[in-house]
Amino acid sequence: MTKTNPVIIVIEDDPAIRRFLRTGLSTQGFTVFEADTGKQGIIETGVRKPDLVILDLGLPDIDGVEVIKSIREWSAIPILILSARSSEQHKIDALDAGADDYLTKPFGFGELLARIRVALRHANRSLDFMQSEVFITANLTVDLQNRRVSIDDQDIHLTPIQYRLLAILVKNAGKVLTHQQILKEVWGPSYQENAHYLRIYMSQLRQKLEVDPTQPKFLLTESGVGYRLKV
Repeated sequence: MTKTNPVIIVIEDDPAIRRFLRTGLSTQGFTVFEADTGKQGIIETGVRKPDLVILDLGLPDIDGVEVIKSIREWSAIPILILSARSSEQHKIDALDAGADDYLTKPFGFGELLARIRVALRHANRSLDFMQSEVFITANLTVDLQNRRVSIDDQDIHLTPIQYRLLAILVKNAGKVLTHQQILKEVWGPSYQENAHYLRIYMSQLRQKLEVDPTQPKFLLTESGVGYRLKV
């Protein structure tokens, strides 16, 4: 966390939910600012420079996906979606637009806090990673500068595609990446509908990196949406 009291902006048109979030997050040491429209939320984000944004998609003036796109034009701040829209396509649309995570209403406050912690760790890991180009979580080390992957200091050999797949997950560690995002980055735009490629190579990668590939600890599946590298 970058400040003594991390700043969160809640962009939500329901006053009861805003009040609930403000009260709960404040007791956890967060400084909370609120916006009840998308346009106001974009302004608040630009002025406050928060550590994280909690965003509803169903706003009265502009769709939440447009808010994500607007913020992503100038900032990589973590954006956590909190929405009643629960379909896989809604999640994919928000994540493809640049959201970091997605939680559907109704939600548990404990799970929300856990996802906030993950998003903030992701942001801090991203800063550390940009400075060092070495990613470390548990016993997994990925040195992108030297293209070296190791488990417990033992080098792991990856094929070029396996390495590219791991690298894109490392660069976005903690963030949910959709199938389409990964396919585009690893194979190219013409392969965005070839999800079976991704499943095959993800299985191979788990075989090499996970103690139990059937119960992965690093390479996590977001059902129907994509994958996340745990931080």
